[in-house]
Amino acid sequence: MFDNLREDWRTYERDLTRQGLWVMAVYRFGRWRYRIQKRWLRLPFSVLYKLLRLLLQILTGIDLPCEAIVGRRFRIEHFGDIIISGDAVFGDDVVIRNGVTIGLKRTYERGAPIIGNRVDIGTGAKILGPIRIGDDVVIGANAVVLQDVPPHSLAIGVPARIRPRRARSGSGSEFGYKSESESGSGREAL
Repeated sequence: MFDNLREDWRTYERDLTRQGLWVMAVYRFGRWRYRIQKRWLRLPFSVLYKLLRLLLQILTGIDLPCEAIVGRRFRIEHFGDIIISGDAVFGDDVVIRNGVTIGLKRTYERGAPIIGNRVDIGTGAKILGPIRIGDDVVIGANAVVLQDVPPHSLAIGVPARIRPRRARSGSGSEFGYKSESESGSGREAL
């Protein structure tokens, strides 16, 4: 737990005012308490976790249950209105922003998304159902993703359309735009 907390501390640039750091600390505590084998000994830690989680839901608007599996360097860029299913799985270096929902497609259907490594999830995106998001994917703002997204792709729109991402050419942005010096006229369309 403490190794993960130290890494979270570095991920959030050692800034105690970052609400994502608060949520990650409570999440790590919630995961840690499951290591206590004896139920009667774990009970006070469980009560404390549930109270802290509720307090953070009220203060930050972020719901990250400890049942979700989160990789290393998970980063919540902007707080508020973030709902994550306890069945969701995240790889390493995932970034999410405000207004993101990751969870079940329908209440009577089991299965939540599995998110790969180095995935960037834009503001307001909804990722629903038992789908897989590959490594190095960008989910655009307000996209509604209901199908698998292959690695090195861009998902945009409602419902999301999947497009391949252009390879980085060094100075271009991760979205495939060329810099003004490369194109001579500013951004070019994907």
